[in-house]
Amino acid sequence: MGKIILDKMAMQRSLTRITYEIVEKNKGVEDLVLIGIKTRGIFLANRIADRLQQLENVSIPVGELDITNYRDDIEHDAMSSDVKMSNNKINFSIEGKRVILVDDVLYTGRTVRAALSAVMDLGRPKSINLAVLVDRGHRELPIRADFVGKNIPSSQKEKIKVYVSEIDDKDAVELIK
Repeated sequence: MGKIILDKMAMQRSLTRITYEIVEKNKGVEDLVLIGIKTRGIFLANRIADRLQQLENVSIPVGELDITNYRDDIEHDAMSSDVKMSNNKINFSIEGKRVILVDDVLYTGRTVRAALSAVMDLGRPKSINLAVLVDRGHRELPIRADFVGKNIPSSQKEKIKVYVSEIDDKDAVELIK
């Protein structure tokens, strides 16, 4: 049924590589914050933050972003930003910060577009970059990831499933036909 594309070790290597690329591109970790997109992006963001702690000996703030109320493919009543942001756990200012959005899979780009809108409701960061574990293609919007663990070309009929041990009891990426 499914084929394992990344096992636990390959996921760890991908996240480590993303971490090094983040440090290199940003010339360090000054003013850096991570925001994980719910659900699995949050766990990946925490893993990257842990690795940054090991490498740079600096604690990087990590926030949790629920973009449900920002999606353009779901009907919503008009609601205020306060209501839209009520499910988020971001206990730091993003003003002037270098924000790294973290998600598990980049597909059409609609989740990232919603996340960008949510982040902009929080303030004005210095920059926003995107880190994803898997880029599977098939973009509907002009969005690309700055940091990619693995490119997995897939058909639109296939699915990519990311498992994280924190909620799935295993680490893996599976291609389901």
